[in-house]
Amino acid sequence: MNDIIDTNNLPQHIAITMDGNGRWAKEKGKNRVFGHNQSIKSVRDTLEGAVEYGIKFLTLFTFSTENWKRPKKEINALMKLLVSAIHQETKVLLKHNVKLATIGDTSKLPRKTQNELLECIRITKKNTGLTLTLALSYSGKWEILNAIKNILKNDSNKKDVSEEDFEQYLSTKNVPDPELLIRTSGEKRISNFMLWQIAYSELYFTEKKWPDFRKEDLKEAILNFQKRERRFGNTF
Repeated sequence: MNDIIDTNNLPQHIAITMDGNGRWAKEKGKNRVFGHNQSIKSVRDTLEGAVEYGIKFLTLFTFSTENWKRPKKEINALMKLLVSAIHQETKVLLKHNVKLATIGDTSKLPRKTQNELLECIRITKKNTGLTLTLALSYSGKWEILNAIKNILKNDSNKKDVSEEDFEQYLSTKNVPDPELLIRTSGEKRISNFMLWQIAYSELYFTEKKWPDFRKEDLKEAILNFQKRERRFGNTF
């Protein structure tokens, strides 16, 4: 088996649904928050792997609009973890020339979380390597509906909208669509993530739960991607 990544056939953009933290913790007799805490190692290792392999964009489904329905205690713990992780990992982003960005309705996040995000975005904005995007208070349906609202707000008399016009109103307007979507924990569904952008993405599902996911697993996903024939609706 060839385990060498073809640098001429890399996905520019990889999106990941980081699933399985709670179940991973339960298997170890711990609470869900323990699983979320352990997931930070996976984020760091995956990010470093993406940089090493030459990926230009990495988007992580961090907190969905549906996640607001979780118990308040868990949400509060997640927000505190997010603040702590961003503060601690900013130096890692700078070390690897990574720029931080966000998509989603971040206005719903606690003020302290918003401030930490904005500060990290400011500090890393001149970095020219990989762009790490955190999808926070995000869902694909929310993004599409938000785009429609903004189109109508800007021109209520508009009679026709092209794909190109519509994409200018998406959160990802300056980012290529992900060629590869990875989901951990064995679940095989999209879960309202980047619904417009993944129209032609290759989907890769792994049984590994997110706290166990490492850069070697990212490499395996990329190698699997490179074996596929991407037709985009055509026949060859």
